[in-house]
Amino acid sequence: MAYGTNIDVRSAAGPVGAATPTCQLRDVLDRVGDKWSVLVMALLGDGPRRYSELQRGIEGISQRMLTLTLRSLERDGLVVRTVTPSSPPRVDYSLTPVGRTLSTEVGSLIRWAEAHRDYVAQSRLRYDEQ
Repeated sequence: MAYGTNIDVRSAAGPVGAATPTCQLRDVLDRVGDKWSVLVMALLGDGPRRYSELQRGIEGISQRMLTLTLRSLERDGLVVRTVTPSSPPRVDYSLTPVGRTLSTEVGSLIRWAEAHRDYVAQSRLRYDEQ
């Protein structure tokens, strides 16, 4: 049994196609586990943000990658894009109710990464020296 699921990936009869539960699960995990998605979700966990705030808050993300990430999160129902008519139009991004439940989990992952980043860096050095 795969960890945290009710899907037994070992007993799949034949190739795993796009319609199988395993493939659908992988598709969701690919989205929510993507590094840019995790960072966007973390920022939006603190409340709605404008595009420029998100871009400034995520070091190293390109404009194209931020746009693609936001569109994907919106398509998946995790983020909502709100346009306020003004000159120029104001666009805000915020989490949907389901997105907020994921944001809680993402926050835990980020806290773990912050607490263990030195350990991981040292482990990589030791491994690379072998």
